[in-house]
Amino acid sequence: MNKIKVNTIITLVIAIFCFTHKLEAQNNVDTNRTLSRTEQSIVSIAALTARGDLPKLKTGLNTGLKAGLTVNEIKEVLVHLYAYCGFPRSIRGLQTFVEVLDERKAKGVSDKTENDASPINNKGSKYERGKKILGTLTQTPQPDAPTGYSAFAPVIDTFLKEHLFADIFERDVLTYRERELVTVSVLSTIGGVEPMLHSHLNICLNVGLTPKQLLQFVDIIKSTVGKKEATAARIVLDEVLKTRSNLN
Repeated sequence: MNKIKVNTIITLVIAIFCFTHKLEAQNNVDTNRTLSRTEQSIVSIAALTARGDLPKLKTGLNTGLKAGLTVNEIKEVLVHLYAYCGFPRSIRGLQTFVEVLDERKAKGVSDKTENDASPINNKGSKYERGKKILGTLTQTPQPDAPTGYSAFAPVIDTFLKEHLFADIFERDVLTYRERELVTVSVLSTIGGVEPMLHSHLNICLNVGLTPKQLLQFVDIIKSTVGKKEATAARIVLDEVLKTRSNLN
């Protein structure tokens, strides 16, 4: 009986050790993992569209398709970014994408389209849905009464909650993680919006992006857009990481 108990304990210890080792290994992999090829392309496409550099965008779109992005994923990237840099940039990006697809089709290239965005069947208050999504992304309870600029111009708070975080972020095709990569890419490119970039870099960490991946994101901004924009983004990222480190 004692021998059986000893064997059972040994087996449990070995199992716990193996599980712990596997978990630690997984954590190390997640920590050291770089952005995937499709994620890198999302950053480049979003930044080049926001900059309005259409010749380079053509190259970026081709690279994104070769990396494995579907037609509908790229379309969703170009639609999403209009909320941060405007309809003109978004529409020019979509027009450029149509040109790229036509050129590829003429060469006999058939690109994957995949499914369109699913209909949003949630019948609840759009404002409350957007407020809930924003709370999920920021991991912070949203105030019942608007403050600051939202109190000064309440309609912008309505647009923010109902349109940006309900109409746009509630769509599928792209994950929250991918949408945040689009967002910080645009904000880094247009510049002068450091408070918003600070908030969205925090959200990037909340949705699973790692510090190493965000440093890689800054490197892509440098090679795609320029050193000035990358330096400004790096300053904000360093502030975010320092604050998070002090809280832990």
